[in-house]
Amino acid sequence: MLDVMGDGGEYGAARAATLEELLAATAAGDRGAFSLLYDQTAPRVFGLIRRLLVDAAQAEEVTQDVYLEAWQTAARFDPARGSAVTWLLTLAHRRAVDRVRASQASRERDLKTGMRDLDVPVDEVSETVEVRIEHERVTGALAGLSEVQRQCLSLAYYDGCSQSEIASRLNVPLGTVKTRLRDGMIRLRELLGVTT
Repeated sequence: MLDVMGDGGEYGAARAATLEELLAATAAGDRGAFSLLYDQTAPRVFGLIRRLLVDAAQAEEVTQDVYLEAWQTAARFDPARGSAVTWLLTLAHRRAVDRVRASQASRERDLKTGMRDLDVPVDEVSETVEVRIEHERVTGALAGLSEVQRQCLSLAYYDGCSQSEIASRLNVPLGTVKTRLRDGMIRLRELLGVTT
């Protein structure tokens, strides 16, 4: 191995150096060392990313991102924790996995949007009848609650009041409102036959 500090810190094309030395010189801002590091490692980095992403264009983008990150964060490389190639391949793997996850999230978002926009035929008569029957069940169950429970639940669910607002409107302590709501919901579940 030749001395790595000659030429004012610049690596010549004929110079031989370990990847770790090239990465250390890259951390110091040596573009020649970075170029050599790229030339010696890019095929392996690109190969790993290509296996994970399959799409060549995306693999090229991610490879470019990896080397940009390597240039910017080369000073974080610690030879005591592993080799330079392992460090680069770890960066590559993380970037590729992030790209896969982002693509999956985008596809799922598109699918959900597409499903949301899809007009599904609805039997409006049947749906109206079901809503009316459910409304009658709830109204009947509410009648089975105590007046104070019914009052608290109505303010919470029909008027959209918070527990503090209910306490203020009814001029009762907040703890009392919480108890009435809890007890009312338990009783309502019993009356509707809902199991938890």
